[in-house]
Amino acid sequence: MTGQTQVRRGADRGPARRPPEAGPRAHARPNHNRRNRTQSISLHAIVVVVGAFVLVPLLYGVIGGFKNTQQLSTNPFGLPSPWVPGNFTSVLSSGSFWRELWNSTFIAVATTVLVVAVSAMAAFIFARFSFRGRELLFTLFAAGLMFPFAVAILPLFVLLRMFGLLDNPLGVILPQAAFGLPMTIIILRGFFRAIPGEIEEAATLDGCTAFGFFWRILLPMARPALATVSVLAIVASWNNFMLPLVVFNDPNWWTIPLGVQQFQGQYASDTARILAYIVIAMIPALGFYAVAERQLIGGLTAGAMKG
Repeated sequence: MTGQTQVRRGADRGPARRPPEAGPRAHARPNHNRRNRTQSISLHAIVVVVGAFVLVPLLYGVIGGFKNTQQLSTNPFGLPSPWVPGNFTSVLSSGSFWRELWNSTFIAVATTVLVVAVSAMAAFIFARFSFRGRELLFTLFAAGLMFPFAVAILPLFVLLRMFGLLDNPLGVILPQAAFGLPMTIIILRGFFRAIPGEIEEAATLDGCTAFGFFWRILLPMARPALATVSVLAIVASWNNFMLPLVVFNDPNWWTIPLGVQQFQGQYASDTARILAYIVIAMIPALGFYAVAERQLIGGLTAGAMKG
């Protein structure tokens, strides 16, 4: 009886399990890991190459600014011997540089405030209101992206001369804001449309007007989008060279890009001093981007997730 009981228990347990056989699945994981390792190495190599293209000119400019012209011609890639800090101190002690820095900052901030304010109101209308011809009107705004700034420079110059805006900061601020409207409206409209309609209905039931909903609820919820378009507007204004070149003849209104061009023409034979001026001129833009990088990337990522 005991033997029969053991046989039955063994039969109830079923057949003995076989050890896993070596097959294609056994080699799949090592091959997958090897593929991931290869992709990681390739991506790191691309990042290193791209970073070298960016950092090498910057390092060359910084080190070259501490040399003199003779050292640049005889030892262009070595360390300065001796170091010449006078190139940087002469630029920092120049009143024209600080005036150009102030002009660029004032124009960039004014342009950003104007373009963000107007674009936010226009994007609110396009996103939250339904009316006949809305999509056609929005398409007309978006069509502004197809026209490069250089195409409109001649008629824009004539128009600014008619209104007496030459040698006037408004002659740069207003056109920059106008050309920044299409992209800003497109970005903000996507964010505003992603806000649930239930929030607007609840605000309306509480007695909130359309402008009140826009000012008190919509704008605070769209802070990542506002930060993103603000950074884009400031960077575009700071790097703009053609429009200030056309509008400003008075050196008192020159911006940083115009100052770099003027300085390069004035000290064409002193390459080391030109490098020092360019490096110092880049510091405000690099510092601003370092501070605003998180806002820019966060806003674009949030827009992609909402879209």
